[in-house]
Amino acid sequence: MEKYYFTSESVTEGHPDKLCDYISDCILDEYLKQDKYSRVAVETFASKGKITIAGQVNSKGQVDIETLVREKIKQIGYDNSETDIDYKTCKIDININKQSLDIAREVDKGTAGDQGIMFGYACNETENYMPYAIYYAHKLAEKLTDVRKKRLIPYLRPDGKVQVTVEYESQKKLPKRIEAILISTQHIKGIELKKIKEDIINYVINPIIPKEKIDKDTKLFINPAGEFVIGGPMADTGLTGRKIIVDTYGGYSRHGGGAFSGKDPTKVDRSATYMLRHIAKNIVANKLAEKCEIQISYSIGEKNPISIYINTFGTCLISEEEILKIIKNKFDLTPEGIINYLKLREPIYSQTTNYGHFGKENMEWERIIKL
Repeated sequence: MEKYYFTSESVTEGHPDKLCDYISDCILDEYLKQDKYSRVAVETFASKGKITIAGQVNSKGQVDIETLVREKIKQIGYDNSETDIDYKTCKIDININKQSLDIAREVDKGTAGDQGIMFGYACNETENYMPYAIYYAHKLAEKLTDVRKKRLIPYLRPDGKVQVTVEYESQKKLPKRIEAILISTQHIKGIELKKIKEDIINYVINPIIPKEKIDKDTKLFINPAGEFVIGGPMADTGLTGRKIIVDTYGGYSRHGGGAFSGKDPTKVDRSATYMLRHIAKNIVANKLAEKCEIQISYSIGEKNPISIYINTFGTCLISEEEILKIIKNKFDLTPEGIINYLKLREPIYSQTTNYGHFGKENMEWERIIKL
């Protein structure tokens, strides 16, 4: 094909699944603040008027989970039981027990606590080495929340979703233009669709999207279904770990299937994926390749990965075998080695929840080093 299109999605912090991810990561952070060796695997389920917290925790810390949950729901902006959920009146059900002794025994030895496959990716399409479509989808979703909280668009409510479709030229294999932008945003009742469209274009799209990437043929879909008043957990249930493509590369790279939020760093689903992003980003930043995808696999009871795979899609300047040697010589890929290298015992995880776990320059795995 002379040209092709690729679409990525992001969601706001008020999306029901992201509400659950954020609660889970905030619980994890609270335990790590009190005990950096806490073992936490917590999931949140949100439904009409009710939040359910379940999972396993081993920690010296003591967390008032119900108070924390209400505080975080309020922080996101949910306070209306008629249209979404109310932090003051919602029911909160907590069902937490201790980590399995079988899993704990393996983690105590410094081995992986479970089997699994993880992927990391980077490319040279944007300044933070993320694919173009997810980069701008996140920026638009974050801006949608920003204008709501700053009351630039005062009638918005917390729930929202964004899609960005990018046109590529097959020969150059770089983004040429934006084909379409889709934004669906919750709002209070009584606002005309024309007003919503004008405000979203003026306050969200125009400040974020480069003018040269939009033309007369770019399609803008804003609340295409019309009124969007009922949102949050009242419109759709939320669950920790359901936005794994939003969390990573917008579908541009493969995914091992493991979610991140609510998991402490001994879970290689999270820590190893962060490490692979770090390595892939540095391969591209060091100009060893224009694109890089890495897969790794672990077995429960084993310290070292049982396989490492690399694909640079024909863009490498040295052979992939040589790059693989650099990786093996430079990085300790045991679970404990990753945790120490990326400083993952710190309470940083609520910073990662929204608008992607990758591409945020303040996170340790985004640091550029010399290979």
